[in-house]
This record gives sequence, C-alpha cells and structure tokens, in this order.
Amino acid sequence: MTVDKIYCMSSWLMHRNIIDKNKQFADNIIPQFTKRKIDGVPINNSHELGLCLEKQVETACRYGKAVLALSGGIDSAVLAKYMPAGSSAYTFKCVVPNKQVVDETIQAAKYASECGLNHKIVNVSWEDMIKYAPILMKRKGMPIHSIEVQIYKAALKAKEEGFSKMIFGETADIHYGGLDKLLSRNWTYDEYLKRFSYLLPSKVLKEYVLEELPYKDSLMTNGLIDVHKHLLKWDILESIASYENACELAGIEFVAPYSNTYLNKPLDYERIKKGDSKYFVRELFSNLYRGWDIPNKIPMPRPMDEWLKGWKGPVRKEFLPNCVSSLKPDEKWLVYALEMFLNMIER
Repeated sequence: MTVDKIYCMSSWLMHRNIIDKNKQFADNIIPQFTKRKIDGVPINNSHELGLCLEKQVETACRYGKAVLALSGGIDSAVLAKYMPAGSSAYTFKCVVPNKQVVDETIQAAKYASECGLNHKIVNVSWEDMIKYAPILMKRKGMPIHSIEVQIYKAALKAKEEGFSKMIFGETADIHYGGLDKLLSRNWTYDEYLKRFSYLLPSKVLKEYVLEELPYKDSLMTNGLIDVHKHLLKWDILESIASYENACELAGIEFVAPYSNTYLNKPLDYERIKKGDSKYFVRELFSNLYRGWDIPNKIPMPRPMDEWLKGWKGPVRKEFLPNCVSSLKPDEKWLVYALEMFLNMIER
C-alpha cells in the first residue's frame, strides 16, 4: 500500500471511505474495508421480501442469541414482527443536557409492545463520542461515521447481556428506493458530485484532490447519473463497513437481512417521484401493521448541532482557517473526526 495522506483525507471527506484500497493515511495504519459479498436473494414483490426477511431473522435467532436494533422507522419495525416473542430490542437515544432532541424511543416502544419484545433504551452522550471514537478509528484505520459510536455502545451492551448477534434494518433504503430526495429527480454529473459528496475537501483542506471514480462509474450515456447504481455499488460499502466495524470491535455479529436481498427489476422511479418511496417495504409494513400510519423517515439521531455548538474548528496546519463556520452540523463532525484521527495517528 502507498501512504498518501492528502488523498486519504480528501476521499474520506467526500465519501466517508478510502475509495482507492491501495492507499493509506500513514505507515502501519491499515484501512479496513467490508469483505461482505453484496448479493443475495432476488426480490420481485413485497411478499417475497417478507418471506426472505422472516427466514433470515428466524435463522439468526435460532443459531445464536440475537437482539434487534429497533428505530422509529419502518425497516426495523418490519423485522420486529419476525422476532420471537420475548426477544430484546434496543433503541438508541442521544442525550443533550437540558435540551430536547430527536427521540425515536416513543415510536419504537409502540412497535416493541405490538410485537411482544423487551424494549431497552441505549443512551448516547457526547462523552461516549469522545470515549469510543478513538478505538473505533484505530480498528478501522480511518476516521469514522458518527453513527459508529452509538452502534458500538449498543453492541457492548448486547455482549454484556449475553447476545452474540445484533440485527439491523440497514441497506433497505439503498436497495429499495428509500432515499427519495436523491432518486426523485435527474442529476447531471456536476450536480450530483456537489450534492452527494459528504463534504467537498476544497471547503476545508489547504491541499486536496477530488476522488471522482464513484461518480464517473455511475455516469450514463445521456450525461446523467444512475443514482441507484451508485448507491448499490459504492455507498453501500461505506454503510456496511461502519456497522461491521462497530459490531465486530464489540465482539458481536452484524446481521443485516435486507443486505442479503436485491431488487430483481428496475426501480420504479415514477412511484418514488409521487411520494411512494421504498414501496415494497411500505407495502410489507402496511400488511404487518394493519391500520398503522407510516411514520415520517428520520436519520439515525445524532445531535451534532448541539454537540459541536461550541467547537471553533480545527487548528491543524492541513485545514483552512475558520473553515467550519458555514458548515452543516454533520459536515462539522467530518472535520472534527478527521482532525481527531490525524492527531491520534501522530501520537
């Protein structure tokens, strides 16, 4: 492998991943990538999807003690219906002193009650971020996605309680058209590069490169981006690696039933444009939870706006002065995590 810090910083800011697997931040800092084979059972309708998910959950619970990561959304709610009665389910709750932030536990508790699950809440604080981020970065060989800390804390709890597996609803959005803001319109190359890159390195780094391979690979002959192809081939690698890193560090097997399936027909963009995103999963949810309203989608909670409110920005020489003043909260985390990682590997 080749040491190329400028490339690695740039690639990670853009993609939360090092796209060129032959490059690393520094000597003896070996980046870890998912080795999971991205394929599975072909799915033609919501009925087939339900049968496949049910079988996988049943297998996970039969051959090991499994706990469900239960959010307030529909992906994990579907999986909850297939868990044996009396199983445990964890919901993450980020905590900010004297401040009300997004709370999925109320909706998740309704699912748990409906399915007869033992519902537990895993509180996550900024102190947890500071405590666990360095060891997660050390294992991964690069900075981390902010969700990895809460996954790791939950996985530690699962390990302590005797579980060997943790089941997540991850990749349902990627496989079945849940990212409607990306999928409901056409994107030119330049538009998509600016929209999808988590943070353009030119905004914060003095020296940088643009890693454009995932976008070039997804460019169609008409000059537009094949968004679903990009998500399935490139974005999924970073997503799964984040969950694997956190779970495996805690000694827990990461189980993602949706990731072992794939849509066996073209994605129906017209349905998504009309507001029917992730239509197979929605149909499945409505069949399993008769009469329930489908809740609004929210990302996994992490109140970076509050946690990083007092942070003035990076001080290392690699960064532009005052570079975080106009950044969004999640973008600030990328810079914060990168600086933390650079400091850590120097030590």
